[in-house]
Amino acid sequence: MNIIPELDKKDVDVASLTKRVLEDIGVLPELLDGILAKKDFIRFNSFKVLLFISEEHPEVLYPRWDFFSGLLDSDNSYQQYIAIYLITSLTRVDDSARLEGIFDKLYSILDGEGTITAAHLARNSGKIARAKPELRAKITERLLNIDRNHRGKQKELIKGHAIEAFDNYFEEAENQPEILEFVRKQLQSQSPKTRKLAREFLKKWDKA
Repeated sequence: MNIIPELDKKDVDVASLTKRVLEDIGVLPELLDGILAKKDFIRFNSFKVLLFISEEHPEVLYPRWDFFSGLLDSDNSYQQYIAIYLITSLTRVDDSARLEGIFDKLYSILDGEGTITAAHLARNSGKIARAKPELRAKITERLLNIDRNHRGKQKELIKGHAIEAFDNYFEEAENQPEILEFVRKQLQSQSPKTRKLAREFLKKWDKA
């Protein structure tokens, strides 16, 4: 079954195509090639199908972990973006501690100059922290140090996504006082969205 022609379309029925892929897993390499394709539709639709599979059937893609983690080394920010989302979903079935092996590489994205990739990693960090409670403290530390370590110009945007991540696992977080202090500082953020997220977070979680 050749699915590339279907991927090269504006409107793709992701659920239907995903079902066909799961029925014939032999076409999975076409999707992996697809996310590296030069054609926008093929690249984007391949990612949508892979993301659907990773969310509904992560065990199917887990054997391809090394392929996805390899995308973190790419100079292409879109490939890094793909890796972040797929790795986040696969972390739920990561019983071989593969995330631990790439943790520093993954979270070095927060220290770089790329705003979009850093923001998406920050946003997904809440899901990762819930799937990997043994890494929660390390994840929290990375998020709390965005101001100090990120070298890009849009730190305020990234900190807003960090607040969203904290909201995902605050109840289980070991260092709640530090998180609250971080969020309170964002009440003075230059970003209206980040200020709003900070207010909503503190209304929900700050019992002081």
